Amino acid sequence: MIDLYSWPTPNGHKVHIMLEECALAYRVHPIDIGAGDQFSPQFLAISPNNKIPAITDSEGPDGGPISMFESGAILLYLAAKTGSFLPEGIRDRYVALQWLMFQMGHIGPMLGQAHHFRQYAPEQIQYAVDRYTREAARLYGVMDRRLAEVPYFAASYSIADIAIYPWTRSYENQGINLEQFPHVRRWQQSMAERPAVQRGLEVLQERRRSLIDARSRENLFGATQTARH
Repeated sequence: MIDLYSWPTPNGHKVHIMLEECALAYRVHPIDIGAGDQFSPQFLAISPNNKIPAITDSEGPDGGPISMFESGAILLYLAAKTGSFLPEGIRDRYVALQWLMFQMGHIGPMLGQAHHFRQYAPEQIQYAVDRYTREAARLYGVMDRRLAEVPYFAASYSIADIAIYPWTRSYENQGINLEQFPHVRRWQQSMAERPAVQRGLEVLQERRRSLIDARSRENLFGATQTARH
């Protein structure tokens, strides 16, 4: 049995979707990041970077329990565990892995910053808004050019698509006009039609709320993040 520690954010959704796609049994433990649950000793024991999502698997690779943090690593773990959504051929596997790294190194951090400075920053910093909005548009251009060539990032559906998709759902908050990226729009539609994607997006959705109150801001962006826990 897999225990999932998560919250309905893009990084959380990545693992929710993967668990649904792999048809794995799992229990959900909400980690309310606005309330500061991510700083509890119990959560830090399995996710020392105090970020969601994290999992524990009672049936790890050697038959014993294992804990995992970092959403990209969890996707790789679940792909290896089930033999799913990561191409078997070496060449195709590296194609999938490079697009997964593209999400981890660029899509997540840069779109996250665009979203932050456009939606959450307590003061409007025009330089930051412009810088990250332009970078978001550049990244959508990279994706659009790739998806003009293939239906999915690694040609066939893979963990790369599962990783990237949740970050592109809030494109308007990132300052993106999706009409300018028709191949991304087509891919988004095909992703949204997958039943497992739909089920993954519903995980903890009833707990979702705005994170712009003072307590949430402190827990997400304030000095609490740099305190020793």
